[in-house]
Amino acid sequence: MSLSGLSAEYLPAIEAELRAAVGAGSSVLDAYYFMLTYHLGWVDTDHQALPAGQGGKRIRPLLTALTTAAVGGNWAQALPAAAAIELLHNFSLLHDDIQDDSPLRRGRPTVWKLWGAPQAINAGDAMFTLAHLAPHRLRALAVDDAIILDVLQDFDATCLHLTQGQHLDMAFEKRARVSVDEYLTMIEGKTAALVSACARIGAHIGRADAAVREDLAAYGRHLGLAFQIHDDWLGIWGDPAVTGKSAATDLTTRKKSLPVVYGLERSDAFVKAYAVPAQLDESVEPLIAVLDDLGAQAHTRDLARQHSDQAIAHLQSAKLTGPAAVALKELTEQLLDRTF
Repeated sequence: MSLSGLSAEYLPAIEAELRAAVGAGSSVLDAYYFMLTYHLGWVDTDHQALPAGQGGKRIRPLLTALTTAAVGGNWAQALPAAAAIELLHNFSLLHDDIQDDSPLRRGRPTVWKLWGAPQAINAGDAMFTLAHLAPHRLRALAVDDAIILDVLQDFDATCLHLTQGQHLDMAFEKRARVSVDEYLTMIEGKTAALVSACARIGAHIGRADAAVREDLAAYGRHLGLAFQIHDDWLGIWGDPAVTGKSAATDLTTRKKSLPVVYGLERSDAFVKAYAVPAQLDESVEPLIAVLDDLGAQAHTRDLARQHSDQAIAHLQSAKLTGPAAVALKELTEQLLDRTF
């Protein structure tokens, strides 16, 4: 079965598990749960239900379920862990939006813009707590207690890695120079750690042996790194008609993406220019021209390809077979070759 076929089967079950994990409270807590369901893309500002997909593509939980099936396990047993990973991802988005002062997410006002930062922080804390409660639902699906304990430990370590990456991301905003190696450490925590956990935890629930789990953890790590590096390339050189945002956005906000930190390492003039806040309607073409002259675009694409190749190599090393393995490879290729 193709990725589209398995996605059509898995995604409704993932969404149902997410809804069960979030739950609902008494009427006095309606506003509390409204923030969570709004952020997850289930309702609009008028409490009206939205079509599926408004809360994102659910790539991480899908990856978790596919990995479990690809190693020969029952993908339905992985649903609580898949939900936990998606809730953790959304916890990070809720707090990121506050920390980055972002007014929009997926074209809609962010939770903090609608309810204020204090309530949005609490909503993020709720999402974090729900993420930790979700794996306990594995017990009802006959997952071995030893595996559940390992999953919980793995999940907690991933949470720590995630916050370390976010710390570095915010710290780098205040620095004139950031090295490429420092940047890679940052995205390994902020992006790659969670993607790696999807594959590793999925494989563990599917009862894969240690060597396969190690290969799949490395696969997820390199997939996450390649995904973020490619995203950085799209943020400057991507087609706005396809990405849905101006190619100037990352530069006007003075984001320290990979092409930028590459330029900061190699040009004092670029360091000086980038330290000056962007003015309204200022053209970023001169900055892009400097990055092109320094070889930043080629370096970014080369590094993304290196990690892409390593991700595929580790996936092949795991020697997975069957429809879910084919779908997992297809998903990987889509993520690595995307233009959006």
